Amino acid sequence: MLSEKEKDLINEIWERVTPVAGDIGAEALHRMFTCFPGTKTYFAHLDISPRSPHLLSHGKKLVLAIAEGAKDISQLTVTLAPLQTFHAYQLRIDPTNFKLLSHCMLVTLACHLGEEFSPVEHAAMDKFLSAFAAVLAEKYR
Repeated sequence: MLSEKEKDLINEIWERVTPVAGDIGAEALHRMFTCFPGTKTYFAHLDISPRSPHLLSHGKKLVLAIAEGAKDISQLTVTLAPLQTFHAYQLRIDPTNFKLLSHCMLVTLACHLGEEFSPVEHAAMDKFLSAFAAVLAEKYR
């Protein structure tokens, strides 16, 4: 799926954005809620306004989970197993939302990284985020 070079690029990107994990995650979540209003269903009890404490906190958790998965992409299913179970059986999140979030995360990364986000990095990250979303949705089968 991903070459070693792509895996290295993905790790480098997550290392660069981890210090601003809350900002990146909050922006990606806000983008998703704005562009795909149906995704707000699961967050009705939270303040989902831009840069709210809830979005910053959840966004940071999200980015750190993605960054953790990027450390060893070959073990993505093992790394994400607790999140798979939690989202599928307790939260019962619509698995389509994972694809929507991965797209919003990709757009957010492109906005934040600008010219530093090369087409090669963009393509590698798209592959990785697609795999991330697919792994989270596996428990729904």
